[in-house]
Amino acid sequence: MTTDDHSIQIFRWVSTLEAISFLVLLFIAMPLKYIWEMPEYVRVVGMAHGLLFILYLIGGYWMYEKLNWSVKTLFIVFLSSILPFGPFVVERKYLPKS
Repeated sequence: MTTDDHSIQIFRWVSTLEAISFLVLLFIAMPLKYIWEMPEYVRVVGMAHGLLFILYLIGGYWMYEKLNWSVKTLFIVFLSSILPFGPFVVERKYLPKS
């Protein structure tokens, strides 16, 4: 496995974890907080998601440089980070098949 393959695999993992953490935050932790008054899950999942979000943005820029993406592609990757299921689309559309 080359360094480029390894960096793409790392970004793929971060992307997947960021997307899952966002979905857990939206569809599990937030309802627990606002419907059942259990805010502790938002704190834990929110912190993990925040860290993964930052890593995703850094990784997106890293892929921009490694894969010679256009600025438009980088913008789409960054925009997808705030959309549920967005990082899954990025993985399939913009990353080379492993």
